[in-house]
Amino acid sequence: MVKKNVKIKINVNHLTGELEWFTKVLDERFKQYFNPGKRTRDILKITPPVFKKGSSQYAEFIDYYQLSIPERIVLILSLTPHVQPHLLDVFFTRNQKFNRGFTEFGGIKGEYHGGFLPTGETAMFILAGNNIERRIDFSYIFGREHFFYKHKILQLQTSNENEPYLSGVLRLSEEYVDYFTSGKIKKPKFSLSFPAKPIETKLEWSDLVLDEDTANQVEEILTWIEHGHTLMDKWGMNKRTMPGFRCLFHGPSGTGKTLTAGLIGKLTNREVYKVDLSMVISKYIGETEKNLARIFDKAENKGWILFFDEADALFGKRTSISDAHDRYANQEVSYLLQKVEDYDGLVILATNFKSNLDEAFARRFQSIIHFPVPKPAQRLKLWENAISPEAILDKDINLNQIANKYEVTGGSIMNIVRFASLKAISNGENIIKNKDLQEGIIREFRKEGKTFS
Repeated sequence: MVKKNVKIKINVNHLTGELEWFTKVLDERFKQYFNPGKRTRDILKITPPVFKKGSSQYAEFIDYYQLSIPERIVLILSLTPHVQPHLLDVFFTRNQKFNRGFTEFGGIKGEYHGGFLPTGETAMFILAGNNIERRIDFSYIFGREHFFYKHKILQLQTSNENEPYLSGVLRLSEEYVDYFTSGKIKKPKFSLSFPAKPIETKLEWSDLVLDEDTANQVEEILTWIEHGHTLMDKWGMNKRTMPGFRCLFHGPSGTGKTLTAGLIGKLTNREVYKVDLSMVISKYIGETEKNLARIFDKAENKGWILFFDEADALFGKRTSISDAHDRYANQEVSYLLQKVEDYDGLVILATNFKSNLDEAFARRFQSIIHFPVPKPAQRLKLWENAISPEAILDKDINLNQIANKYEVTGGSIMNIVRFASLKAISNGENIIKNKDLQEGIIREFRKEGKTFS
C-alpha cells in the first residue's frame, strides 16, 4: 500500500510540474495576444520540466513517444479539464468589441461540465497565435498519421462534419486519463457501448486437457503472441501481411474453447474479452456496425484478446440478395471481416459447427483449430481433475472404466461431478456415490438428446 501511494505521489508531482509549465506557456501566449507590441519570448522556448526516465506513467509516456514541446502542450491541454479545469477559465474572457467570446480561442462549454473544454482551435491558438505558417506547421499533430490518432490516445471530436476540423473538441481517451492520474487503466464496464465481459479463470495452463494436435496448434498462438512483434516490425512482414492474428476454434460445446481463450490470456498476461453478440447485433440498419466499431476501437493497441463465442450468429454464411434486408446483413458480415482483419491483436472466433461460417472468413484465419470430444485417456484426466481434493470417491467407482465407457466433454464432466458432489454435501458427507455419478451422467445425456446405456 505504501509503494502504491509513493507511486501515485510521484505521478501527482510530475503532473503538477507539467501544469505549472503549461500555465507559464498560457500566460505568455495571452501577453503576446493582448500586448502585441510588447517584447515577449517564444512559448516554445519556455523549458518544460525534465522527469527521470520511467519514474511515473506520465514521464514514461513522454519518453516512449519522444514528445516534442508542441506535442506536450497539446497533451497537457487535453488533460487539464480532468485535473485542473480552472486553469482554462481565462479562455472565457469576452471580446468587448463584439460582446462575445474570442473566436480564435476555440473551445466549448459542456452539457454538464461547468468549465472550458478546449478544441483544436484552442491548441492552435496556444501554439501559433495568429501565425498562419505555424498553424500549418503544427497541423500534423491532429493528422491521421500521428500516433495520437493512430493509437487512439487523443482525437478531435466534432458533431458536424461540415464544420472546420479544428473546431472539434480535444478529447483524451479515458484510458490515458486513468493512466496519467491513478497510474493504471481501469477495465471497461460491460454496457451497451462496450458489450464485452472479461474472461477470467482460476485454473492454470497445466489444468488444460487437449489432444496432442489441438495442443500443438494452440502453442502456435502463443508463439505469435511472443514473437509476432519481431516478425511484423524487425522482419518487415507488416508490409506484406495484415496485422494481428485470427483464429477459429470449432468443436462441440464443452470441449474447452472458452477455457483455452481464458488461459491464453492468463499465461501471456493479456486481457481477454468475450463479446456478447446478442447486444452487438441490431435489427436497425447500421447499428451492428457501430456496435462492432466501438469494441474494436476500444481494444486497439491494448493487446487485448477478443473472443467471439457462437460466432456463426454474426459471421455466418452470406445469403443471396433477395431484398434490402439481405443486402444489409451481407454488409454487416463484410464490415466485420474488415474490422477483424485490421485489428492488430488476437481475435478468436468460436463455433460449434465450422460449416456454419462464411468461407470468406475461413480463408483469412491464420489458424483453424478443432476441439474434438476428448478421447478416453483425456477423459480420465478430466475426471481426475474435476474431483475436489476434499471429496472421497466411493469404492465401487472406477474412473478409468467410466472414462472409457461414456463419451462426454470436459464441460459435461464438470456438470456431473458438481451434481454428485452437491448430493454428497446435502447428505452431510464427503463421499461421492456411484449412483449419484451415474444419475449425473444420465442427466447430461438427456440434455444432449443422447441415449444412456
